[in-house]
Amino acid sequence: MFSRARLVFSMLAVALGLSLVGAPSTTAVVSHGNARFARGAAGVGDNYFPYAGNGGYDVRHYHLELRYRPPVDPSVPEDQLRGRLRGVATLRLKATQDLSAFNLDLRGLDVTSVEVNGKRARFTQVQDDAHRRWEVTVRPRPKLTEGSLAKVVVTYGGPTGRPRDVEGVLYGWVTTADGAIVVNEPDAAMTWYPVSDHPTDKATYSYRVTVPKGTTAVANGLPARRPINRRGTTTWFWRAPDLQASYLSTMSIGDFNFRPRYRTLSGVPILDAVDADLSPKNLATTTAALAEQPRILDYFESIFGPYPFIASGAIVDDDSVGYALETQTRPVYSQAADEGTVAHELAHQWFGDSVSPGRWQDIWLNEGWATFAEWLWTEHDGGATARERFAEVVAIPVDDEFWDLVIADPGRNHMFDGAVYDRGAATLYALRRLIGDEAFFAGAREWLQRYEDGSATTEDFIDVYEDVSGQDLGRFFDRWLRTPAKPTS
Repeated sequence: MFSRARLVFSMLAVALGLSLVGAPSTTAVVSHGNARFARGAAGVGDNYFPYAGNGGYDVRHYHLELRYRPPVDPSVPEDQLRGRLRGVATLRLKATQDLSAFNLDLRGLDVTSVEVNGKRARFTQVQDDAHRRWEVTVRPRPKLTEGSLAKVVVTYGGPTGRPRDVEGVLYGWVTTADGAIVVNEPDAAMTWYPVSDHPTDKATYSYRVTVPKGTTAVANGLPARRPINRRGTTTWFWRAPDLQASYLSTMSIGDFNFRPRYRTLSGVPILDAVDADLSPKNLATTTAALAEQPRILDYFESIFGPYPFIASGAIVDDDSVGYALETQTRPVYSQAADEGTVAHELAHQWFGDSVSPGRWQDIWLNEGWATFAEWLWTEHDGGATARERFAEVVAIPVDDEFWDLVIADPGRNHMFDGAVYDRGAATLYALRRLIGDEAFFAGAREWLQRYEDGSATTEDFIDVYEDVSGQDLGRFFDRWLRTPAKPTS
Protein backbone atom coordinates (compact mmCIF):
# COMPACT_ATOMS: atom_id res chain seq x y z
CA MET A 1 0.00 0.00 0.00
CA PHE A 2 1.10 3.55 -0.62
CA SER A 3 1.06 5.32 2.76
CA ARG A 4 -2.30 6.66 3.85
CA ALA A 5 -0.49 9.20 6.00
CA ARG A 6 1.41 10.76 3.10
CA LEU A 7 -0.73 9.84 0.12
CA VAL A 8 -3.25 11.43 -1.88
CA PHE A 9 -0.65 10.40 -4.47
CA SER A 10 2.83 11.76 -4.79
CA MET A 11 1.84 14.12 -7.49
CA LEU A 12 -0.08 16.21 -5.03
CA ALA A 13 4.57 -15.00 16.29
CA VAL A 14 2.08 -15.84 14.01
CA ALA A 15 1.67 -18.07 11.04
CA LEU A 16 -0.55 -21.12 11.52
CA GLY A 17 2.51 -23.28 12.19
CA LEU A 18 3.78 -21.07 15.02
CA SER A 19 2.64 -20.59 18.58
CA LEU A 20 -0.80 -18.98 18.71
CA VAL A 21 -0.05 -16.58 21.56
CA GLY A 22 -3.16 -14.57 22.34
CA ALA A 23 -5.35 -16.60 19.98
CA PRO A 24 -9.01 -17.08 20.80
CA SER A 25 -9.23 -20.45 22.50
CA THR A 26 -10.94 -23.51 21.10
CA THR A 27 -13.76 -25.27 22.90
CA ALA A 28 -13.29 -28.47 24.84
CA VAL A 29 -12.18 -31.52 22.93
CA VAL A 30 -14.89 -34.11 22.27
CA SER A 31 -14.04 -37.78 21.83
CA HIS A 32 -15.65 -39.54 18.88
CA GLY A 33 -14.47 -43.06 18.22
CA ASN A 34 -10.75 -42.97 17.59
CA ALA A 35 -10.80 -39.28 16.73
CA ARG A 36 -10.82 -36.28 19.08
CA PHE A 37 -12.80 -33.39 17.70
CA ALA A 38 -12.66 -29.72 18.65
CA ARG A 39 -13.75 -26.40 17.26
CA GLY A 40 -11.15 -24.61 15.22
CA ALA A 41 -9.84 -21.40 16.74
CA ALA A 42 -11.77 -18.23 15.91
CA GLY A 43 -8.55 -16.50 14.85
CA VAL A 44 -4.92 -17.27 14.07
CA GLY A 45 -3.74 -15.24 17.06
CA ASP A 46 -2.49 -12.10 15.35
CA ASN A 47 -1.80 -9.55 18.09
CA TYR A 48 -3.34 -6.72 16.08
CA PHE A 49 -6.40 -8.59 14.77
CA PRO A 50 -7.08 -11.53 17.12
CA TYR A 51 -10.16 -12.76 15.26
CA ALA A 52 -8.73 -12.47 11.74
CA GLY A 53 -8.20 -15.80 10.03
CA ASN A 54 -9.29 -19.07 11.56
CA GLY A 55 -7.75 -22.24 12.95
CA GLY A 56 -8.27 -25.86 12.07
CA TYR A 57 -8.16 -25.74 8.28
CA ASP A 58 -6.28 -24.49 5.25
CA VAL A 59 -8.24 -22.99 2.35
CA ARG A 60 -7.03 -24.22 -1.04
CA HIS A 61 -9.40 -22.33 -3.36
CA TYR A 62 -12.19 -19.72 -3.35
CA HIS A 63 -14.76 -19.61 -6.14
CA LEU A 64 -16.92 -16.50 -5.78
CA GLU A 65 -20.18 -16.12 -7.68
CA LEU A 66 -21.47 -12.61 -7.10
CA ARG A 67 -24.41 -10.51 -8.25
CA TYR A 68 -24.11 -6.81 -7.54
CA ARG A 69 -26.52 -3.93 -7.95
CA PRO A 70 -24.84 -0.51 -7.66
CA PRO A 71 -26.63 2.37 -5.88
CA VAL A 72 -30.07 3.08 -7.26
CA ASP A 73 -29.57 6.82 -6.69
CA PRO A 74 -25.90 7.68 -7.34
CA SER A 75 -26.53 11.36 -6.62
CA VAL A 76 -26.86 10.92 -2.83
CA PRO A 77 -23.95 11.98 -0.59
CA GLU A 78 -21.05 9.52 -0.70
CA ASP A 79 -21.47 8.34 2.90
CA GLN A 80 -25.05 7.33 2.08
CA LEU A 81 -24.27 5.28 -1.02
CA ARG A 82 -25.67 1.75 -0.81
CA GLY A 83 -25.47 -1.15 -3.22
CA ARG A 84 -26.69 -4.71 -2.89
CA LEU A 85 -24.54 -7.83 -3.07
CA ARG A 86 -25.63 -11.46 -3.33
CA GLY A 87 -23.05 -14.20 -3.31
CA VAL A 88 -22.38 -17.91 -3.33
CA ALA A 89 -18.86 -18.68 -2.11
CA THR A 90 -17.45 -22.15 -2.66
CA LEU A 91 -14.39 -22.89 -0.53
CA ARG A 92 -12.27 -25.97 -0.97
CA LEU A 93 -10.31 -26.58 2.20
CA LYS A 94 -8.27 -29.17 4.06
CA ALA A 95 -8.84 -29.86 7.76
CA THR A 96 -5.63 -29.53 9.78
CA GLN A 97 -7.21 -31.05 12.89
CA ASP A 98 -10.29 -33.08 13.76
CA LEU A 99 -13.05 -30.47 13.54
CA SER A 100 -16.42 -30.46 15.23
CA ALA A 101 -16.91 -26.86 14.03
CA PHE A 102 -14.97 -24.16 12.22
CA ASN A 103 -15.25 -20.43 11.64
CA LEU A 104 -15.35 -18.16 8.62
CA ASP A 105 -14.89 -14.39 8.74
CA LEU A 106 -17.80 -12.34 7.31
CA ARG A 107 -18.65 -8.75 8.15
CA GLY A 108 -21.91 -6.90 7.49
CA LEU A 109 -23.53 -9.53 5.26
CA ASP A 110 -26.02 -12.25 6.25
CA VAL A 111 -25.57 -15.95 5.64
CA THR A 112 -28.71 -17.80 4.51
CA SER A 113 -27.32 -21.32 4.09
CA VAL A 114 -24.18 -23.43 4.39
CA GLU A 115 -23.42 -26.81 2.86
CA VAL A 116 -20.39 -28.97 3.66
CA ASN A 117 -19.68 -31.76 1.20
CA GLY A 118 -23.19 -31.47 -0.20
CA LYS A 119 -25.00 -31.65 3.16
CA ARG A 120 -26.72 -28.77 4.91
CA ALA A 121 -24.78 -27.62 7.96
CA ARG A 122 -25.92 -25.72 11.01
CA PHE A 123 -24.34 -22.33 11.53
CA THR A 124 -24.43 -19.29 13.79
CA GLN A 125 -23.29 -15.76 13.00
CA VAL A 126 -21.77 -13.11 15.27
CA GLN A 127 -21.41 -9.44 14.29
CA ASP A 128 -19.52 -7.79 17.16
CA ASP A 129 -18.20 -4.44 15.96
CA ALA A 130 -16.91 -3.43 19.40
CA HIS A 131 -14.45 -6.34 19.51
CA ARG A 132 -13.91 -6.55 15.74
CA ARG A 133 -15.30 -10.06 15.79
CA TRP A 134 -17.28 -11.00 12.70
CA GLU A 135 -17.65 -14.78 12.64
CA VAL A 136 -19.74 -17.50 11.04
CA THR A 137 -19.43 -20.75 13.01
CA VAL A 138 -20.19 -23.84 10.90
CA ARG A 139 -20.99 -27.26 12.40
CA PRO A 140 -20.50 -29.88 9.69
CA ARG A 141 -22.22 -33.24 9.81
CA PRO A 142 -20.38 -35.52 9.74
CA LYS A 143 -17.47 -33.84 11.48
CA LEU A 144 -14.25 -33.29 9.54
CA THR A 145 -11.25 -35.47 10.30
CA GLU A 146 -7.71 -34.19 10.11
CA GLY A 147 -6.37 -34.32 6.57
CA SER A 148 -9.79 -34.59 4.96
CA LEU A 149 -10.84 -32.33 2.08
CA ALA A 150 -14.11 -30.43 2.22
CA LYS A 151 -16.23 -28.39 -0.17
CA VAL A 152 -18.00 -25.61 1.72
CA VAL A 153 -20.74 -23.63 -0.05
CA VAL A 154 -22.00 -20.45 1.63
CA THR A 155 -24.96 -18.44 0.33
CA TYR A 156 -25.06 -14.90 1.66
CA GLY A 157 -25.84 -11.27 0.85
CA GLY A 158 -27.08 -7.90 1.92
CA PRO A 159 -26.62 -4.17 1.46
CA THR A 160 -23.16 -2.75 0.89
CA GLY A 161 -21.93 0.56 2.24
CA ARG A 162 -18.57 2.19 2.90
CA PRO A 163 -16.81 0.27 5.72
CA ARG A 164 -13.85 1.72 7.60
CA ASP A 165 -10.82 0.27 9.31
CA VAL A 166 -9.49 0.88 12.83
CA GLU A 167 -8.11 4.27 11.74
CA GLY A 168 -11.41 5.33 10.19
CA VAL A 169 -10.12 4.90 6.63
CA LEU A 170 -12.37 3.48 3.91
CA TYR A 171 -11.54 -0.09 2.95
CA GLY A 172 -13.08 -3.38 1.87
CA TRP A 173 -16.04 -3.34 -0.49
CA VAL A 174 -16.49 0.42 -0.77
CA THR A 175 -19.71 1.34 -2.59
CA THR A 176 -19.24 4.03 -5.23
CA ALA A 177 -21.74 5.91 -7.38
CA ASP A 178 -21.03 3.67 -10.39
CA GLY A 179 -20.10 0.42 -8.64
CA ALA A 180 -17.48 -0.44 -6.02
CA ILE A 181 -13.77 -0.10 -5.35
CA VAL A 182 -12.36 -3.04 -3.40
CA VAL A 183 -9.20 -2.57 -1.29
CA ASN A 184 -8.97 -5.00 1.64
CA GLU A 185 -5.81 -4.30 3.64
CA PRO A 186 -5.59 -5.46 6.34
CA ASP A 187 -8.77 -7.40 7.25
CA ALA A 188 -11.61 -6.39 4.92
CA ALA A 189 -11.91 -9.26 2.45
CA MET A 190 -14.58 -10.37 4.92
CA THR A 191 -16.72 -7.38 3.88
CA TRP A 192 -17.60 -9.15 0.61
CA TYR A 193 -17.09 -12.90 1.02
CA PRO A 194 -16.70 -15.54 3.78
CA VAL A 195 -12.99 -16.08 4.26
CA SER A 196 -10.10 -17.02 6.50
CA ASP A 197 -8.95 -13.41 6.48
CA HIS A 198 -5.24 -13.51 7.35
CA PRO A 199 -2.18 -13.60 5.06
CA THR A 200 -0.98 -16.88 6.59
CA ASP A 201 -3.79 -18.73 4.76
CA LYS A 202 -3.27 -18.22 1.03
CA ALA A 203 -5.41 -19.77 -1.69
CA THR A 204 -6.15 -19.60 -5.40
CA TYR A 205 -9.23 -17.74 -6.67
CA SER A 206 -11.82 -17.74 -9.42
CA TYR A 207 -14.62 -15.22 -9.90
CA ARG A 208 -17.96 -15.01 -11.68
CA VAL A 209 -19.68 -11.66 -11.14
CA THR A 210 -22.89 -10.36 -12.68
CA VAL A 211 -23.46 -6.61 -12.89
CA PRO A 212 -25.77 -4.29 -14.86
CA LYS A 213 -25.06 -4.29 -18.57
CA GLY A 214 -22.51 -1.62 -19.47
CA THR A 215 -20.71 -2.04 -16.14
CA THR A 216 -17.28 -3.68 -15.93
CA ALA A 217 -16.00 -6.01 -13.19
CA VAL A 218 -12.21 -6.31 -12.81
CA ALA A 219 -10.46 -8.85 -10.59
CA ASN A 220 -7.09 -10.49 -10.02
CA GLY A 221 -5.36 -12.63 -12.62
CA LEU A 222 -6.67 -12.86 -16.16
CA PRO A 223 -10.09 -13.21 -17.79
CA ALA A 224 -11.22 -16.85 -17.74
CA ARG A 225 -13.60 -16.42 -20.70
CA ARG A 226 -15.45 -13.72 -22.59
CA PRO A 227 -18.17 -11.86 -20.67
CA ILE A 228 -21.77 -12.93 -21.24
CA ASN A 229 -24.62 -10.45 -21.80
CA ARG A 230 -28.07 -11.61 -20.77
CA ARG A 231 -31.31 -9.80 -19.82
CA GLY A 232 -29.78 -6.44 -19.00
CA THR A 233 -26.74 -7.84 -17.20
CA THR A 234 -23.15 -8.75 -17.98
CA THR A 235 -21.33 -11.63 -16.29
CA TRP A 236 -17.55 -11.39 -16.01
CA PHE A 237 -15.19 -14.31 -15.40
CA TRP A 238 -11.71 -14.10 -13.88
CA ARG A 239 -9.19 -16.63 -12.63
CA ALA A 240 -6.22 -16.09 -10.32
CA PRO A 241 -4.29 -19.38 -10.18
CA ASP A 242 -1.43 -18.08 -8.03
CA LEU A 243 -1.61 -18.43 -4.26
CA GLN A 244 -2.93 -15.17 -2.87
CA ALA A 245 -3.55 -13.62 0.55
CA SER A 246 -7.16 -12.58 1.07
CA TYR A 247 -6.31 -8.90 1.58
CA LEU A 248 -4.90 -8.87 -1.95
CA SER A 249 -8.13 -10.03 -3.64
CA THR A 250 -10.30 -7.53 -5.50
CA MET A 251 -13.44 -7.25 -7.60
CA SER A 252 -13.64 -3.58 -8.52
CA ILE A 253 -16.77 -2.59 -10.45
CA GLY A 254 -17.46 0.52 -12.48
CA ASP A 255 -17.20 2.30 -15.82
CA PHE A 256 -13.77 0.98 -16.86
CA ASN A 257 -12.05 0.90 -20.21
CA PHE A 258 -9.55 -1.89 -20.85
CA ARG A 259 -6.32 -0.79 -22.47
CA PRO A 260 -4.87 -3.12 -25.15
CA ARG A 261 -2.86 -5.89 -23.49
CA TYR A 262 0.95 -5.60 -23.67
CA ARG A 263 3.94 -7.48 -22.21
CA THR A 264 7.25 -7.17 -20.43
CA LEU A 265 10.48 -8.40 -22.02
CA SER A 266 10.08 -11.68 -20.12
CA GLY A 267 6.56 -12.12 -21.48
CA VAL A 268 4.42 -11.11 -18.48
CA PRO A 269 1.03 -9.90 -19.83
CA ILE A 270 -0.11 -6.49 -18.56
CA LEU A 271 -3.81 -5.64 -18.50
CA ASP A 272 -4.98 -2.20 -17.34
CA ALA A 273 -8.53 -1.06 -16.54
CA VAL A 274 -8.92 2.72 -16.36
CA ASP A 275 -12.04 4.58 -15.25
CA ALA A 276 -13.70 6.41 -18.13
CA ASP A 277 -14.42 9.39 -15.86
CA LEU A 278 -10.86 10.39 -14.92
CA SER A 279 -10.20 14.10 -15.26
CA PRO A 280 -7.99 15.11 -18.20
CA LYS A 281 -5.12 15.87 -15.83
CA ASN A 282 -5.40 12.55 -13.97
CA LEU A 283 -5.80 10.66 -17.22
CA ALA A 284 -2.61 12.18 -18.64
CA THR A 285 -0.66 11.35 -15.47
CA THR A 286 -2.08 7.83 -15.39
CA THR A 287 -1.38 7.12 -19.05
CA ALA A 288 2.24 8.20 -18.71
CA ALA A 289 2.77 6.19 -15.52
CA LEU A 290 1.17 2.98 -16.75
CA ALA A 291 3.27 3.13 -19.91
CA GLU A 292 6.32 2.68 -17.67
CA GLN A 293 5.11 -0.62 -16.19
CA PRO A 294 7.11 -2.89 -18.56
CA ARG A 295 10.34 -1.02 -17.83
CA ILE A 296 9.69 -1.03 -14.07
CA LEU A 297 8.91 -4.75 -14.03
CA ASP A 298 11.93 -5.57 -16.21
CA TYR A 299 14.18 -3.65 -13.82
CA PHE A 300 12.77 -5.32 -10.71
CA GLU A 301 13.15 -8.73 -12.36
CA SER A 302 16.82 -7.93 -12.98
CA ILE A 303 17.51 -7.36 -9.28
CA PHE A 304 14.88 -9.44 -7.44
CA GLY A 305 14.29 -12.37 -9.78
CA PRO A 306 11.38 -13.48 -11.98
CA TYR A 307 8.01 -11.80 -11.64
CA PRO A 308 6.04 -14.16 -9.38
CA PHE A 309 2.55 -14.20 -10.94
CA ILE A 310 0.54 -14.93 -14.06
CA ALA A 311 -0.10 -11.28 -15.00
CA SER A 312 0.32 -7.66 -14.04
CA GLY A 313 -1.51 -4.40 -14.65
CA ALA A 314 -3.63 -1.79 -12.92
CA ILE A 315 -7.13 -0.72 -11.90
CA VAL A 316 -7.50 3.06 -11.81
CA ASP A 317 -10.82 4.17 -10.31
CA ASP A 318 -12.24 7.69 -10.16
CA ASP A 319 -13.23 7.64 -6.49
CA SER A 320 -12.42 9.27 -3.14
CA VAL A 321 -10.77 6.40 -1.24
CA GLY A 322 -7.49 8.30 -1.51
CA TYR A 323 -4.77 5.66 -1.60
CA ALA A 324 -3.33 2.84 -3.69
CA LEU A 325 -3.16 -0.86 -2.81
CA GLU A 326 -1.04 -3.67 -4.21
CA THR A 327 -3.91 -6.03 -5.01
CA GLN A 328 -2.21 -9.08 -6.49
CA THR A 329 -1.41 -8.87 -10.22
CA ARG A 330 -3.52 -5.71 -10.59
CA PRO A 331 -2.90 -2.87 -8.09
CA VAL A 332 -5.76 -0.46 -7.44
CA TYR A 333 -5.12 3.29 -7.74
CA SER A 334 -7.53 5.93 -6.49
CA GLN A 335 -8.18 8.85 -8.88
CA ALA A 336 -4.84 8.58 -10.71
CA ALA A 337 -1.61 6.60 -10.94
CA ASP A 338 1.73 8.41 -10.94
CA GLU A 339 5.06 6.78 -11.73
CA GLY A 340 6.44 6.65 -8.17
CA THR A 341 3.27 5.06 -6.85
CA VAL A 342 3.21 2.54 -9.71
CA ALA A 343 6.80 1.52 -8.93
CA HIS A 344 5.88 1.17 -5.26
CA GLU A 345 2.86 -1.06 -5.92
CA LEU A 346 4.67 -3.19 -8.49
CA ALA A 347 7.52 -3.80 -6.03
CA HIS A 348 4.88 -5.11 -3.64
CA GLN A 349 4.17 -7.96 -6.03
CA TRP A 350 7.43 -9.45 -4.76
CA PHE A 351 7.48 -7.93 -1.26
CA GLY A 352 4.07 -8.32 0.36
CA ASP A 353 2.26 -10.36 -2.28
CA SER A 354 4.60 -13.26 -3.05
CA VAL A 355 6.01 -13.10 0.49
CA SER A 356 3.40 -11.73 2.88
CA PRO A 357 3.69 -10.66 6.53
CA GLY A 358 3.36 -13.51 9.00
CA ARG A 359 1.91 -11.03 11.49
CA TRP A 360 0.49 -7.61 10.82
CA GLN A 361 3.15 -6.11 13.09
CA ASP A 362 5.62 -7.12 10.34
CA ILE A 363 4.08 -4.64 7.90
CA TRP A 364 7.45 -2.88 7.50
CA LEU A 365 8.57 -5.89 5.44
CA ASN A 366 5.96 -4.84 2.88
CA GLU A 367 6.19 -1.08 3.04
CA GLY A 368 9.89 -0.65 3.75
CA TRP A 369 10.80 -2.84 0.78
CA ALA A 370 8.30 -1.23 -1.59
CA THR A 371 9.54 2.24 -0.62
CA PHE A 372 13.19 1.20 -0.98
CA ALA A 373 12.47 -0.38 -4.38
CA GLU A 374 10.78 2.87 -5.41
CA TRP A 375 14.01 4.67 -4.46
CA LEU A 376 16.00 2.21 -6.58
CA TRP A 377 13.72 2.68 -9.59
CA THR A 378 13.86 6.48 -9.35
CA GLU A 379 17.67 6.34 -9.27
CA HIS A 380 17.76 3.87 -12.17
CA ASP A 381 15.47 6.17 -14.16
CA GLY A 382 17.74 9.18 -13.67
CA GLY A 383 16.05 10.83 -10.70
CA ALA A 384 17.11 11.27 -7.07
CA THR A 385 19.54 8.58 -5.87
CA ALA A 386 18.80 6.14 -3.07
CA ARG A 387 21.64 7.79 -1.16
CA GLU A 388 19.89 11.16 -1.45
CA ARG A 389 16.57 9.70 -0.32
CA PHE A 390 18.29 8.02 2.63
CA ALA A 391 19.96 11.33 3.52
CA GLU A 392 16.55 13.01 3.63
CA VAL A 393 15.37 10.45 6.18
CA VAL A 394 18.40 10.62 8.47
CA ALA A 395 18.29 14.43 8.32
CA ILE A 396 15.07 14.31 10.36
CA PRO A 397 15.97 15.78 13.79
CA VAL A 398 16.69 13.34 16.59
CA ASP A 399 13.85 14.75 18.72
CA ASP A 400 11.23 14.40 15.97
CA GLU A 401 8.39 11.99 16.80
CA PHE A 402 9.21 10.22 13.55
CA TRP A 403 11.87 8.28 15.48
CA ASP A 404 9.50 7.28 18.29
CA LEU A 405 7.78 4.51 16.36
CA VAL A 406 9.04 0.94 16.81
CA ILE A 407 9.12 -0.18 13.20
CA ALA A 408 9.06 -3.91 13.95
CA ASP A 409 5.90 -3.47 16.04
CA PRO A 410 4.29 -0.08 15.30
CA GLY A 411 0.91 -0.86 16.84
CA ARG A 412 -2.39 -1.54 15.13
CA ASN A 413 -3.28 2.12 14.69
CA HIS A 414 0.14 3.09 13.28
CA MET A 415 0.69 0.36 10.68
CA PHE A 416 0.56 2.88 7.84
CA ASP A 417 2.43 5.77 9.44
CA GLY A 418 5.05 7.39 7.23
CA ALA A 419 7.85 6.16 9.49
CA VAL A 420 6.99 2.52 8.69
CA TYR A 421 7.64 3.31 5.02
CA ASP A 422 10.59 5.69 5.23
CA ARG A 423 12.45 4.30 8.22
CA GLY A 424 11.80 0.83 6.84
CA ALA A 425 13.41 1.86 3.55
CA ALA A 426 16.27 3.57 5.38
CA THR A 427 16.88 0.35 7.33
CA LEU A 428 17.33 -1.52 4.06
CA TYR A 429 19.65 1.15 2.67
CA ALA A 430 21.77 1.00 5.85
CA LEU A 431 21.81 -2.82 5.66
CA ARG A 432 23.05 -2.63 2.08
CA ARG A 433 25.86 -0.29 3.13
CA LEU A 434 26.78 -2.58 6.03
CA ILE A 435 26.98 -5.93 4.19
CA GLY A 436 27.65 -4.79 0.62
CA ASP A 437 25.69 -5.02 -2.62
CA GLU A 438 26.44 -8.66 -3.37
CA ALA A 439 25.18 -9.98 -0.02
CA PHE A 440 22.30 -7.51 0.10
CA PHE A 441 20.75 -8.47 -3.24
CA ALA A 442 21.56 -12.14 -2.68
CA GLY A 443 19.63 -11.85 0.58
CA ALA A 444 16.65 -10.27 -1.19
CA ARG A 445 16.52 -13.12 -3.70
CA GLU A 446 16.96 -15.73 -0.97
CA TRP A 447 14.13 -14.16 1.03
CA LEU A 448 11.83 -14.29 -1.98
CA GLN A 449 12.77 -17.87 -2.85
CA ARG A 450 12.66 -19.26 0.68
CA TYR A 451 9.19 -17.87 1.48
CA GLU A 452 7.67 -17.73 -2.01
CA ASP A 453 3.86 -18.04 -1.96
CA GLY A 454 3.94 -17.91 1.83
CA SER A 455 4.37 -15.56 4.75
CA ALA A 456 7.21 -14.77 7.11
CA THR A 457 8.21 -12.58 10.05
CA THR A 458 10.89 -10.05 10.93
CA GLU A 459 12.79 -12.80 12.74
CA ASP A 460 12.73 -14.91 9.55
CA PHE A 461 14.07 -11.91 7.62
CA ILE A 462 16.96 -11.42 10.03
CA ASP A 463 17.81 -15.13 9.79
CA VAL A 464 18.00 -14.90 5.99
CA TYR A 465 20.40 -11.97 6.05
CA GLU A 466 22.58 -13.49 8.75
CA ASP A 467 22.76 -16.70 6.70
CA VAL A 468 23.67 -14.86 3.50
CA SER A 469 26.10 -12.33 5.00
CA GLY A 470 27.69 -14.61 7.58
CA GLN A 471 27.37 -11.76 10.09
CA ASP A 472 25.61 -11.37 13.42
CA LEU A 473 23.14 -8.58 12.61
CA GLY A 474 21.24 -8.55 15.90
CA ARG A 475 22.55 -5.18 17.11
CA PHE A 476 21.96 -3.56 13.73
CA PHE A 477 18.32 -4.61 13.52
CA ASP A 478 17.73 -3.76 17.18
CA ARG A 479 18.87 -0.19 16.51
CA TRP A 480 16.94 0.26 13.28
CA LEU A 481 13.74 -1.73 13.91
CA ARG A 482 13.19 -2.17 17.64
CA THR A 483 14.53 1.00 19.27
CA PRO A 484 12.21 4.05 19.47
CA ALA A 485 15.07 6.45 18.83
CA LYS A 486 17.18 7.68 15.94
CA PRO A 487 20.02 5.22 15.16
CA THR A 488 23.37 6.66 16.23
CA SER A 489 25.34 5.07 13.37
